[in-house]
Amino acid sequence: MDAATTILLSLGLAADAFAVAVSSGLAIKHMKVNKALKIALFFGGFQALMPVIGWLIGLSFSFLITPIDHWIAFGLLSFIGGRMIYESLQSEECEKKFNPLDTGTLITLSVATSIDALAVGLGFAVLKDSIAPAVTAIGFITFFLAFAGVLIGHKCGNLFANKIEILGGAILIFIGSRILFMHLTEVPLVIGS
Repeated sequence: MDAATTILLSLGLAADAFAVAVSSGLAIKHMKVNKALKIALFFGGFQALMPVIGWLIGLSFSFLITPIDHWIAFGLLSFIGGRMIYESLQSEECEKKFNPLDTGTLITLSVATSIDALAVGLGFAVLKDSIAPAVTAIGFITFFLAFAGVLIGHKCGNLFANKIEILGGAILIFIGSRILFMHLTEVPLVIGS
């Protein structure tokens, strides 16, 4: 996977974490840098860990799905992206007050926002693509966006959180479509004798 695609993938996956970080920033009364760092570390760490878990699972079963790997990657990314867009368009009911700095709450939020990354890790395994650059990019980009999201949420509120999720979903659908298109239009290499 090239660098531009890796960055787009990372931004798409980080969109949920950014939106939740903005909401977390809203709930924090007295903002300090260490509070934003704690949230960002959880989100970035889980976003980096989940693709590795998905990749390890995928390696165990890749021989079964290699013939249809491009369709799986397209399906997973399109489903995840579509779900992100759908959920961002739903009207939000009254949210309960929560403490985004509570470790249990942070683990729950981190897992919820990184499930998509697990599916992406599975895609890397079936495509037999190197996962290290993607995991690094996903973790760092999510960390920085979550950190910024907490600060922005604390200052500006949730004026644009849903728009970010729509953009993130669209990016994931684009990447899935690109993988499918590249595989279906691949010209077989003919070696002359």
